[in-house]
Amino acid sequence: MSRPATTRSIPWAPSAPSIPSAPKPGRRQPRWRLAATAAALLLCAAPVASAAPGTTPGAADGHPPAHGAAPLYVSDYSDNTVLRLPPGGGAPVMVAVTGLIRPTGMVLAPSGDLYISDTGNNRVVRVPGDGGPQSVVPTTDLSRPIGLALNADGDLYIADSFNDRVVKVPADGSGQATVPTTGLLHPDGLALDKAGNLFVADFVNDRVVKVPADGGPQTTVPTTGLSQPTGLAFGRGGDLFVSDSGNDRVVRLPAGGGPQRTVPAVGLNSPYGLAFDPAGALYIADFNNDRVVKLPVRGGQRTVPVAGLRTPAGVAIPSERAGY
Repeated sequence: MSRPATTRSIPWAPSAPSIPSAPKPGRRQPRWRLAATAAALLLCAAPVASAAPGTTPGAADGHPPAHGAAPLYVSDYSDNTVLRLPPGGGAPVMVAVTGLIRPTGMVLAPSGDLYISDTGNNRVVRVPGDGGPQSVVPTTDLSRPIGLALNADGDLYIADSFNDRVVKVPADGSGQATVPTTGLLHPDGLALDKAGNLFVADFVNDRVVKVPADGGPQTTVPTTGLSQPTGLAFGRGGDLFVSDSGNDRVVRLPAGGGPQRTVPAVGLNSPYGLAFDPAGALYIADFNNDRVVKLPVRGGQRTVPVAGLRTPAGVAIPSERAGY
């Protein structure tokens, strides 16, 4: 349940100056209010925070590593920053990116370039892996972008949430195009399977849809009881993991079409972004609990030891990964 003492203003909502900090499971509201509640995630009028991020203990001081052999990126939504946690643990550092307002979804290219949904600024920014200056991805008329995905050709997909569409920005510079979909309402997380099929968390419609790479018709992924799905991620075996935010859980949809299962995570509150590390551990941005949760392959839930997070929305790890 959401913390009753916390409210966040949303100046873009037509008649509601504030909303609860998390969506209410299973409750239907007018569309603008539900999409706003969707995420305290979308735009709150607040200045960019100047406080330094918290630190996390590492292996050198006797604590277990925070994560595996790859860096972990976390978008710290309320502090308008992105943090990078070094492989194996250690103190987090701020990613060198300026002007973010309410960052959410992220994706890493094989080159190391980091793409960030700068949701409050209605844009996507790219931070080069070689340390070069940040740039803005060339797009047109985005409104509250959230989820991001990259295909093998380097084409970028963006969940343009308040325009109820997904757009594609080709790597060849040929210009933005709208992905053919039907009936999306506030699309959120995105993921691509190994065949290049696009999966979209259709937040207001409580479903996940599949858009075939070959241009075939959109289909709805068989699920049970989803409420306000947000983050999506694939494991190595092809199973699809979904942040079922309205139910405070993550579910696993087997690649072979077997029964849906609930991932064994305890105490989640509006889970959002998902990612896998190279060892196959699953990371969950536990938005309203101000933490990132790790679920190792062999079981046992851990909280990634980084202090000072405030409503983490996205997590990203270099794309080489194993299944959960």
